[in-house]
Amino acid sequence: MVILNIQLDNLLLYRNFTMNLSYPKKPVHTTIENEYLEGRPNFRYKKLIVLMGANATGKTALGKVLMGIFNFISKKEANSILPMIDNCQLPASFSIDLAFSDHMLYRVSADIQAKKNSNEEYDSDDLAVTVQKAKINATDSYETCIQRLIRSETEKEDFYVKTLESVPALSWYFEHPFASEGRQRAIDPANPHLYAGILQQTLQTLDPRILKVEEIHTVKNTFAIVYPNNTVLIQDGIIASPDKLSSGTKDGVGLAQLITGMKLNAHEFYYCDEKFSHIHTEIEKTFLSVMIELLGPNQQLFFTTHNLDILEMGLPLHSYAFLRRSDTSDHQISTAFASDYLKKNNVSLRNAVENDLFSTVPSTSEIFRLIDL
Repeated sequence: MVILNIQLDNLLLYRNFTMNLSYPKKPVHTTIENEYLEGRPNFRYKKLIVLMGANATGKTALGKVLMGIFNFISKKEANSILPMIDNCQLPASFSIDLAFSDHMLYRVSADIQAKKNSNEEYDSDDLAVTVQKAKINATDSYETCIQRLIRSETEKEDFYVKTLESVPALSWYFEHPFASEGRQRAIDPANPHLYAGILQQTLQTLDPRILKVEEIHTVKNTFAIVYPNNTVLIQDGIIASPDKLSSGTKDGVGLAQLITGMKLNAHEFYYCDEKFSHIHTEIEKTFLSVMIELLGPNQQLFFTTHNLDILEMGLPLHSYAFLRRSDTSDHQISTAFASDYLKKNNVSLRNAVENDLFSTVPSTSEIFRLIDL
């Protein structure tokens, strides 16, 4: 399962937002192999999206909306998406194009009616959900297949639950900053022994004082981080004594679970959001390299960061996406891909970002006003 296109309106920070994740031309030299749907070499998609931007430009919000959409499609519960409506007195909508390993392309769309006042509750009649699908032929690109999908029959039942039953099962894993200490992870490690090994290697990299990580066999899904003079327990992803761990080490707990999922091919879509803000840049770059290496066929990774050193990793230009806010009163968010502006990988992407080619450098003028207050 991979995303080819996203359209959002009036969901969290997004107004008339579009992000396209296909790319029409095969790159001559690339550090990411097989960026196409397996068995369909012309059906190219961006396997890695390095998402950058200033604060409050929607990097975390995008992950939250995608998770809400995935839950809505999978669980068929309106409450997965309705709380994300920013202004209930305006209509809201989303549309997402998903390609699956059985060579089918689906478009799931939802339109949500506006309410007269903010106290009025939504009901099932307020959601209009449609599904369109098309077979991805052997020579198809996304651009050619989507033309057939647009002309295909639109599936729409009286009740959206029935409509969504035609969409195949989705498989995803999100690792967010808000999913760290104190929040139980919904997905347990599928292989506890493997997870213990990955957790040990990850945490020892982040904190060399750690002697080992042990699986506690008498308590389900529980692990012990062993220091020379104390032990810290983790159960269901919750750190029992978080004050004993550094911020970077705590982030490593979630990272190890994400890496375990990738090693096991447990999921097809991954969203790694701001998990390296407390971690050294060289470690972040190495972890990203490992994640890229572990990405299998028909898989996709979103990786958000503020670290400009990531720009020098030699990744394809189309992998770098920049979220930015407009200067208009509605502060609309849009996406700029590096490949839209730069055509050769031998151009310094870091220089382009530092010179604000993508309009992502935040304003700092208000900070200087603190001196005069």
